[in-house]
Amino acid sequence: MTLEKSCEIRLPGEICLPVLETERLVLRTPRLEDAAAIAALADDPAIAINTALIPNPYRKQDAEAWIAQVATLDDDGATFGLYLKGRDIFIGACGLNRLDGVFHLGYWLGAPYRDGGLATEAARAVIDFAFARLKQPEITSAARVTNAASRRVLEKCGFQWTGVGLTRVKALAASVPVDRFRLDRKTWASLRAWGAVPLADGPSMRMA
Repeated sequence: MTLEKSCEIRLPGEICLPVLETERLVLRTPRLEDAAAIAALADDPAIAINTALIPNPYRKQDAEAWIAQVATLDDDGATFGLYLKGRDIFIGACGLNRLDGVFHLGYWLGAPYRDGGLATEAARAVIDFAFARLKQPEITSAARVTNAASRRVLEKCGFQWTGVGLTRVKALAASVPVDRFRLDRKTWASLRAWGAVPLADGPSMRMA
């Protein structure tokens, strides 16, 4: 993992969010010019009902508000837009939000980009960032009990099932049952040492 310290914009007290690069993806801060592409993919009921905070319908102004919210790294989390490497095409998002004092991993992909392992690739990059750079002791996550694909992503990343709970879904205005998962630093380090959850070519990191 390499680190190049360079920033496009940094306001007083802000921390630059790094750019993560994997074999097929670039993970970076979304920009206002990405808003139309974000809205086009996120305006999908299948995404809204499987995430906690994404509304449906999802409009360009929703994307602009989200971009403003996730523009910097702070104590409450770090969110990355996902872009196809070499093409700079927005395909989804992956990030960390503090929930009950612990960083919670979330992610979504636009419909054309599912089923090719890209969600797992993105999640592994963000997990490495959380443990290697942010020095987190553990990460949690969750998936709707009806969302087998999301559970597979978490399992491939080394998460362990911890039980079932309820999560409020904004688009449904209701709580739904979810499987809860946890990955601790010791397990992550062991899996990385064994090569059980490798990132393709290893991630590189530079500051955006």
